[in-house]
Amino acid sequence: QVQLVESGGGLVQAGGSLRLSCVASGSIFGTMGWYRQAPGKQRELVATLTYGGTTNYADSVKGRFTISRDNAKKTLYLQMNTLKPEDTAVYYCMLHGYWGRGTQVTVSS
Repeated sequence: QVQLVESGGGLVQAGGSLRLSCVASGSIFGTMGWYRQAPGKQRELVATLTYGGTTNYADSVKGRFTISRDNAKKTLYLQMNTLKPEDTAVYYCMLHGYWGRGTQVTVSS
C-alpha cells in the first residue's frame, strides 16, 4: 500500500513561486503525478513524471512549472514559478492510483 503526504502549499502573490513536495511510503516504481482541483471544477492533470524521467505537462503550466523526483528520498516535487490566480487549487500527488490529501495553493492578484 502507498501513502502520500503533500506539503509546501500556501498563499502567494501573482508572479511568485512555491515548491510542493510529496513524500511516498512503499514502492514508488512507476509514474507519479501532480493534479489539482479548483473550487467547482473537476480534478485536472498538472504534470506527470515516469520513473525513468519522462515528463508531461498540462499546456496551462508549461514553461512555468517543473516536476522532479528524488527516488532515493521517495519524494516528488513541483516547482511552480510565475504563479497566476488561476493556479489556485488544491494540489494532489498521485502514484499507482493512490492519492494524497492535497495541499492548498492560493494565488492572490
